[in-house]
Amino acid sequence: MTACNQLICPRKTNTQMTSTNDLPALHEDSFRETDPDALLTPALSTHKPRILLLHGSLRERSYSRLANEEAARILEKLGCETRMFDPDGLPLADGAEDSHPKVQELRDLVVWSEGMVWCSPERHGAMSGVMKTQIDWIPLSLGGVRPTQGKTLAVMQVCGGSQSFNAVNQLRILGRWMRLITIPNQSSVAKAFLEFDERGRMTHSPYYDRIVDVMEELVKFTLLTRDRADHLVDRYSERKESPAKLSERVNQKKI
Repeated sequence: MTACNQLICPRKTNTQMTSTNDLPALHEDSFRETDPDALLTPALSTHKPRILLLHGSLRERSYSRLANEEAARILEKLGCETRMFDPDGLPLADGAEDSHPKVQELRDLVVWSEGMVWCSPERHGAMSGVMKTQIDWIPLSLGGVRPTQGKTLAVMQVCGGSQSFNAVNQLRILGRWMRLITIPNQSSVAKAFLEFDERGRMTHSPYYDRIVDVMEELVKFTLLTRDRADHLVDRYSERKESPAKLSERVNQKKI
């Protein structure tokens, strides 16, 4: 045996493995095994899936709004109840108190929703400030309850030129940060000014077909997860914290 081989630690066999009961760092009172019934056979809701749509432009002919309006029509045909938030009048994040009427309207809609659609124009290679402001006003926690956690999200963008994916990539990062279940499919509409007629209706094209695909997927994921969301996002680390401690940690004012 070479000197090199002598330095290699032997692989532990199953008989040498530490017992699963020997977990000194584990807080036993907060640890729970996965409940198959909660995941596989929950009580199913019968109301229509509730979807909130946010767009990222204040222009009179806002293509992100028009794309969302088209998405809302598709969602309603798929059996959903939809609501759209108008960002006009929403102050910049931290530019007003949480009690501002537009802030409260947005937060109430987020709490109401079971899924969301975020659609932003791409500006300077990124989502718009209007889009980011809306997301910044959505808190990670309201009194220890996370208003976005476990809800579904579809991301879309409209482009003034060739097709790009910078805005939807950023929206995906934010969706993960907000603990949303962001669906795999997405939509990016190139040269959006060519895709809508004078009435603001989207014409038939592969871009329209993709929005239909995305909305179908969003509805399926929402129906699949909405009655399981509490169990899916139930975390050991958060069970160790009181609601007050959790709220204090995720809503830090001094940054």
